[in-house]
Amino acid sequence: MLAANLASDLDAWVRLLALHDIDDLADAEPDTMRFSLYHLPARLADHARRRWLRIDATWLWAKAFTTCWQRLTALPAIT
Repeated sequence: MLAANLASDLDAWVRLLALHDIDDLADAEPDTMRFSLYHLPARLADHARRRWLRIDATWLWAKAFTTCWQRLTALPAIT
């Protein structure tokens, strides 16, 4: 029960903080979020001591995912 509540809270915060202006995902159900953003067709590659997430450019939700990722990483750290 605790894990389900935590997953629901994280999903709600992602939609509130990063997807508020993307019409299809701002009020999306958890199943829609899972199939559109959380199960992404990408590869994690190691190169020159860095990790790169390679996302297929033809994927329908590529722009939404990158916008979400940039917004979440731009949040200030908790002090």
